[in-house]
Amino acid sequence: MSIVNTKTMLLHAQKNQYAVPAFNIHNLETIQVVVQTAAEMGSPVILAGTPGTFEYAGRDYVQAIVDAATKRYNIPIALHLDHHEKLTDIWESIDLGTRSVMIDASFEPYEENIVTTKKVVAYAHRNGVTVEAELGRLGGREDDMVVDSVDARYTDPTQAADFVQKTGIDSLAIAIGTAHGMYKSEPKIDFERLKAIRLVVDIPLVLHGASGISWEDVRKTISLGICKVNIATELKMPFAATLRQTLAADAAVDDPRKYMEPSKAAMAKVVREKIEMCMSNGRY
Repeated sequence: MSIVNTKTMLLHAQKNQYAVPAFNIHNLETIQVVVQTAAEMGSPVILAGTPGTFEYAGRDYVQAIVDAATKRYNIPIALHLDHHEKLTDIWESIDLGTRSVMIDASFEPYEENIVTTKKVVAYAHRNGVTVEAELGRLGGREDDMVVDSVDARYTDPTQAADFVQKTGIDSLAIAIGTAHGMYKSEPKIDFERLKAIRLVVDIPLVLHGASGISWEDVRKTISLGICKVNIATELKMPFAATLRQTLAADAAVDDPRKYMEPSKAAMAKVVREKIEMCMSNGRY
């Protein structure tokens, strides 16, 4: 297979009431873990990279690794630009072969968000690329972007319908009480707001900030229309913790081929759990 966009997989998820997990990846090892686990479970998967990830690893390197993964496994794999703001970065990835992008202009005034998003949709759709955008703002940290809880905004259903109609986007990330990073207190998901958005928006809806949300709450959001669930922090934590333990246990270990394996196994356990949570296992 080759890298795909997210249109078919998200519409299939929407029709069949499950969600496609979008796992944030950073390097060769994290891509290997996510794709191999998804293939073992027969799940479509989205590999999401923030601007910081592409800065660290290189857009061409990430693209090449994911290209290799698609040839090895017979499942739909999308490489997705997560929370991108610079149009030049989006153009570069599309030209390299990325087929799914998120333009995040949610920090701009509403009308400017529409103008920016329309520019991305026009270029992306000409190249067979799907576009996700965000309306409302999630609190927490994503790369170097920090949104204080007082600046977080919930998505307005009426505005969401207008935004989708004017921009022509393929999926919409909504703010309904989740946040990036782990939660300091129990999150309160606004399910009624999600219901109201679903009534007036027919494209796939996206839940960001799913790390730390209970299975029960995530599955309830899926039953109400969420088709893509983003997971980042819950993958990084076991990988890093296990790596620290491995290196502390044996001061002589110096071969990354050896000390990375326990961390990959710890991360794979979480990937497996999240695929089951999203009910995407066995779909392909």
